[in-house]
Amino acid sequence: MADKSAHKAKTRARILEEAAGAIRTGGTQGISVADLMKRAGLTHGGFYAHFASRDDLVAHAVGRTFEDSSMMLAHFLDGEPDLAGLIDFYLSEGAYRRVEKGCPLPGLAGEAGRMPTPARERFEAGVKRFRDRMSAALATMGKTDSEELASSVLAEMVGAMTLARSMLDDQAAFAFLDASRSRIKARLGLE
Repeated sequence: MADKSAHKAKTRARILEEAAGAIRTGGTQGISVADLMKRAGLTHGGFYAHFASRDDLVAHAVGRTFEDSSMMLAHFLDGEPDLAGLIDFYLSEGAYRRVEKGCPLPGLAGEAGRMPTPARERFEAGVKRFRDRMSAALATMGKTDSEELASSVLAEMVGAMTLARSMLDDQAAFAFLDASRSRIKARLGLE
């Protein structure tokens, strides 16, 4: 019985991993249950053993994307916060290219308002956790307006990556990210 439960949990995790990647690259509308199950190496019929509906899958997959991002935040903000390192990483060429494994905010922010309510709730919770972690780091730096500043910096970082990914010319996108990194860090006194 325990083996069966462990297998089911592992299978569900595999489905969520595939769904999280699909959401990051194609948005929530880019998820086809049949295609997703095929990518996970499973049958379409097995889907309902793990999720009540496509909307249920989307909500859990959105949550999974933020779980993945929490590891990035922990790397830079646990212990002695390295906000400059976080900004450099978030607005890097590598992050620009790692859409399928990167932060969900640049790809999903534009459609969050149209997500099913459970997915939107998870999205909003993920944004809040990201902002709160940044706010705590800014407070550690002695910034008295840390909450407002965290909201502004997060919006600028997400907006910069979103716009960079919309550009046809990679070199122009990298220059855009470089300028954004520099200006954000200068505004925070990190350069």
